[in-house]
Amino acid sequence: MRPSGRRLDEMRAVSIETNVSKHAEGSCLIRMGDTHVLCTATLEERVPPFVKGTGLGWVTAEYGMLPRSTTSRMRREASAGKQGGRTVEIQRLIGRALRAGVDRVALGERQITVDCDVIQADGGTRCASITGGWVALRLAVNKLMKAGDVLSDPLPSPVAAVSCGIYAGQAVLDLDYPEDSQAGVDGNFIMLGTGDLIEVQMSAEGKTFSRDQMDALMGLADKGVGELVALQTEVTSA
Repeated sequence: MRPSGRRLDEMRAVSIETNVSKHAEGSCLIRMGDTHVLCTATLEERVPPFVKGTGLGWVTAEYGMLPRSTTSRMRREASAGKQGGRTVEIQRLIGRALRAGVDRVALGERQITVDCDVIQADGGTRCASITGGWVALRLAVNKLMKAGDVLSDPLPSPVAAVSCGIYAGQAVLDLDYPEDSQAGVDGNFIMLGTGDLIEVQMSAEGKTFSRDQMDALMGLADKGVGELVALQTEVTSA
C-alpha cells in the first residue's frame, strides 16, 4: 500500500555516522532513507546579549538545504540576500526542540550552535535535523564533561522527532516525499526520550482528521521516536 513497500508502522532505514567533521566539537551524518543531513555542533564560551550575566547556557540552530538536495537546483539563499520563510521557521523549530532537552543551568554561560545542512531531501528533513542535531549536541557536551568544564550532565534526556500522517486513509509512520506530497494529514512529533512531548505540528491537507486518527498517529510517533532514541544512545555512548 505504501510506495516504498514498508509496513504502516515501519520506519525508513536510519543510520547515524558520528565524528564526520574533524573541526566541529560534535558532528554526525544522519540518514533517514534518502534524506541525508549533516549536523555539526560548535561550542563558544559566550552567549547572546539577552542571556549574558544570567549564568544560563544557550543552544541555537541554523538550517539550510544545499542547491542539489532536491530534484532541481535551488538557488542558494545567500545569493538571494536573505533566508526564506520556510528556512527561518525550521531552524527556529530545531533550536526550540533542542533547548527543551537542555539543563541550561548545568550547561553554564556558554553557547552551542547546531548547524543542520540538508545534503539530500526525500521528506522529513526537519525531523532528521532535530534527531541528528541532538547527537551532535550530545557529542559536544561529552567533550565538555570529559574536560571537567561542566559539573553535571546538561542533557538529561535525548530529543528526537518523527513524521506521521494519514496516507491513502491509513495512519503511517515516517513519511517519505511521495507520501508527504499526497498525505491527507501530516504531522511532526518532537519528543524527549522519556516520552514527554516537546512540540506537535499537525495539519490537514484538504481533509480533516478524527480524534481516533490523532491517537493512532501519536502511537506511531511513540514507536518511531523510541527507535530513534535507542539509536542516538547507541552511537553517542560508543
